[in-house]
Amino acid sequence: MAVNILYETPNYKWIDVLDLKLEEIPEISSKYNINHLLLEDCIDPNHLPKFEDLGDLKFFLTRLNTSTERLNLNTISDISTKLGIFLRENLILTVHRAENDALKNIIKDLSANKIENANPYKITLKFAQEIFKSFEAENEILLDQLDKMENEIFLKNVSNSSQIKRLYRFKRKVGLNLKVLNLSSEWINSLEKLPLETIEIKDIKDSYKDAISDFDHLNLQTTSLISLFIALSDQKANQVMKMLAIYSVYFLPITFIAGLYGMNFDNMPEIHSKYGYSITLGIMATIVIVTFIYMRRKKW
Repeated sequence: MAVNILYETPNYKWIDVLDLKLEEIPEISSKYNINHLLLEDCIDPNHLPKFEDLGDLKFFLTRLNTSTERLNLNTISDISTKLGIFLRENLILTVHRAENDALKNIIKDLSANKIENANPYKITLKFAQEIFKSFEAENEILLDQLDKMENEIFLKNVSNSSQIKRLYRFKRKVGLNLKVLNLSSEWINSLEKLPLETIEIKDIKDSYKDAISDFDHLNLQTTSLISLFIALSDQKANQVMKMLAIYSVYFLPITFIAGLYGMNFDNMPEIHSKYGYSITLGIMATIVIVTFIYMRRKKW
């Protein structure tokens, strides 16, 4: 665990707790008068976003999108990382497992006096903006990936089992991002309980709605692409079956003739005919040519 004072003024202090362990919770709980259950929520890797109002203490448990590519995409922790924010009038305490860009960007803005009338509530608002920026950036990356997969399927005519696995993995990733965003509605709406301007809260809510809309659209595009890919694969399979059927039409009659004269019977006049072999080959060739002409006229 690392505890650092990231920013301090005569009016408030920003304390950051990095990589908090279970056995270290009592120390933080006692020092900052925070319920240990809330701190335990911060170290649970799969805990859902939430908000709790405890009078003088307000707790936001949020999730930032992470660009780290995981082998498995089973839970929301595979595409996002937790950020716990504890708020008092003169204190903001953040708890997180790993370093993140949101923290660095806010510290940079505070140092450059880019956050007007900075206080714990304004910093929390800035965190909300950074969270949705992380999802916006992820959406752009996923759109580029989807565009490349579309080109491979329709322009390069790529069709194999690995492609459908990629598509389903992609859809899974989009779905998990959408799940995190949908579950974030509680803490987003709870920003209204902070002493912030109405226009600032409205701006955050608009960003939240845009993020959900973008991932909804991406999810629909992915579903459509999977359906088209399966339809194309079925069409190719049907083409193969069609070709096999055509070949069988060619070879069935001549195979029948060859089998017929391959039987070992004595009373088969054609076998002893001087021109039997040539006549049989001629009949076979005629059948093939007639079949070919018929197929061409039918445009099969």
